[in-house]
Amino acid sequence: MKRNPLTLIIGLLLCLVFVSVLLIFQVRQSEVAVVTTFGKPTRPITEPGPHVRLPWPIQKVYKFDQRVQNFEDKLTEGITRDSFNLLTSVYVGWKITEPTNFFPKFAGAAEPIAEAERLLGQRLAAVRSAVIGRHPLSDFLSLSDNGSNYLAIEQEILTTIQSQMEANNWGLQVEFLGIKKLQLPEQVTQAVFDRMQQERKVLAEKSQSEGEAEAQKIHSEADRRAAETLSIATGEALKIKGKGEAEAAKSLAVFQQNPALAKFIFRLNALEDSCKERTILVFDAHTPPFDLFQGTWTNLPSK
Repeated sequence: MKRNPLTLIIGLLLCLVFVSVLLIFQVRQSEVAVVTTFGKPTRPITEPGPHVRLPWPIQKVYKFDQRVQNFEDKLTEGITRDSFNLLTSVYVGWKITEPTNFFPKFAGAAEPIAEAERLLGQRLAAVRSAVIGRHPLSDFLSLSDNGSNYLAIEQEILTTIQSQMEANNWGLQVEFLGIKKLQLPEQVTQAVFDRMQQERKVLAEKSQSEGEAEAQKIHSEADRRAAETLSIATGEALKIKGKGEAEAAKSLAVFQQNPALAKFIFRLNALEDSCKERTILVFDAHTPPFDLFQGTWTNLPSK
């Protein structure tokens, strides 16, 4: 009995598909995988694409999502360095980096990702409580530092949890972390507000004191410069006055030789000053120095 060639071809194709299903598996771009041999992890797969394995039950493939996972932990209470109760929660981003270490820790759970987040949340609560205990409440609430202390606290929590994950070989890496919520218990809220108000009052008084000191400094400097300028001006005035008096003494000595001539010259100078710029004068001809316009002057200086 001859077999149909088409039947043989179809049979061979089915055999190839069956063998491919048993021996070849596909890893997506967003996945990592672990190949186990008789239940023990023997080979991590971190590159996407088709890969070969031995058939079950010799080898088995476990796949995990390697994309960044996000979760927010619960509000937990911690005590600051200055003995204030503080409620905090953080948001976390993490991903699987070493599947051969992640598999033994979490593969036994029904949902490995959820179990990893549960244990990570427990570690975070302990780390966060320890970090909060090293800082005063003002580092969380103060606005005078432009938030630098707040960011430093977040970085401190992130660095500590990353070190713990690396030391414990969980096969995962915390990529980012931040404080999501920050609350105060009702019983301490008023005390905290009173303390913040007192701190602001101290800062205001300090600023006012510094401003008054600076104003006094400026005022003293202005007084010093004014006194210096006045002293210089007074010296110059005395110097000019001295020169004027010296010149006047010289003129006085000359005028004393002929007083009538001196009076005549003074009258002419006064008359000249009165007649500048086309001046119109209404005067009494008998009033000096306008008596010069009478034609003759009775007290002409003698030669």
